Amino acid sequence: MGERVMSNLVRGFKQVLTTRRESLSDNRRALRMSLIEGIPANILANLLGGPLQTVYLTYLGFTAFHIGLVLAIPPFALLVQIFIAFAMQTWQNRRFFVTLFGVIHRLLWIGTGLIPLTFTEDSWIPVYISLWLVSMVSAQAGGVIWTSLMADVVPAAVRGKYFGIRNTIHWAVVCITLLVGGQIMEWLPGPKGFVVLFAISAACVVWNGLALSRYPNPPFQPSESGRSLKMFIRPFADRRFLSATLFISLFILLQNVVIPLFSYVMLEIMDRSTSKVTLIIMLQNLVMMVSYYYWGVLNSKYSTNTLLLWTFPLIAASCAVWAGMAILPAMLVLVVVHILLGFGFAGYNLLVFNFLIGDSPKSERPMYIAVFSALTGIAGFIGPIAGGWLYDEVAGGPLWLQTYGLTTFAGGALLVLSIALAPFVFRSRPGHN
Repeated sequence: MGERVMSNLVRGFKQVLTTRRESLSDNRRALRMSLIEGIPANILANLLGGPLQTVYLTYLGFTAFHIGLVLAIPPFALLVQIFIAFAMQTWQNRRFFVTLFGVIHRLLWIGTGLIPLTFTEDSWIPVYISLWLVSMVSAQAGGVIWTSLMADVVPAAVRGKYFGIRNTIHWAVVCITLLVGGQIMEWLPGPKGFVVLFAISAACVVWNGLALSRYPNPPFQPSESGRSLKMFIRPFADRRFLSATLFISLFILLQNVVIPLFSYVMLEIMDRSTSKVTLIIMLQNLVMMVSYYYWGVLNSKYSTNTLLLWTFPLIAASCAVWAGMAILPAMLVLVVVHILLGFGFAGYNLLVFNFLIGDSPKSERPMYIAVFSALTGIAGFIGPIAGGWLYDEVAGGPLWLQTYGLTTFAGGALLVLSIALAPFVFRSRPGHN
């Protein structure tokens, strides 16, 4: 199966690179730079984020509530995209601002590694949260510009397949990074291990910045509404877009009560080792890596809305099956959980990107993206904070409630949304992909 996936991947990538020969050089440059740039970005994000970030945060003295707050900041920072969408009407050099915000975001993240060396222990938590907040604001500011840029440079005919291939390659990098990062922390626990992780990440900032600066820079098409309030109102007047966005926001709110804290539960409540947790997360990413390609292929045959309907129950089930720990070995259940989560997240991540691009007018796309990000960001912000608070509240309660109870309840609510409400929201229009 592995050889077949790799063969399909190579053949698909060649097809993408040879589409629209009249603009071959521009397309090739765009697609290659996007692929290359994502490699150091993903290395850094997974050496300093995910389960390894949880390890670092617990080293700094963070409680479940504090960790929930940290995990809530990235979606909260999405609100900045509203202001960036307006600013883009003037800031039309998208390559420059993608590079600027990307470098600032990663430099500040690297800066969190200096906290134990430069600040007293009682200030570690507020300083980390402050640096993390500004870093994530920069990341989300660059994100809306990057999405607008990629929508223009990737041909629509191969968009689903290309991003499926791109994500497959990047998630292979993620899997290797998690494996290596987990082993580093096993060999060099504590400060020595963190020094290695942050040093590798610092090199990735340079690599990523150079790659971003070589992105193509096609002309930007300003909004037909200029910088007036009409530009902001237009996505809210699109009932189809708004209903889908509100549903996804509600879904994210519920899932983020528990999913971002999976690593915390495994490390702190179930007392699993760092290497075991990183291997489980690596399994999830392996599933994502393989399934990204196939989601991309499916997206060339079925509408984005139809496929999105398949992803919601998968994500919901990844929470609900935690109940299996009542009768089955915990590690077996965790493996099933992360396989479902990997397959569901791969589809969601790919399809929601294509949903945003496909359902938004080109001239209004930055504001559509910004409104979607703002609404889902508010939901994503509330979820982890509520989850962290809940885990702190039940810390003295039954172990089953801490281990799998909260997650199972959230999974049940997500399944109801997926089965009862989602089909009404994501009905495909005839002939719409």
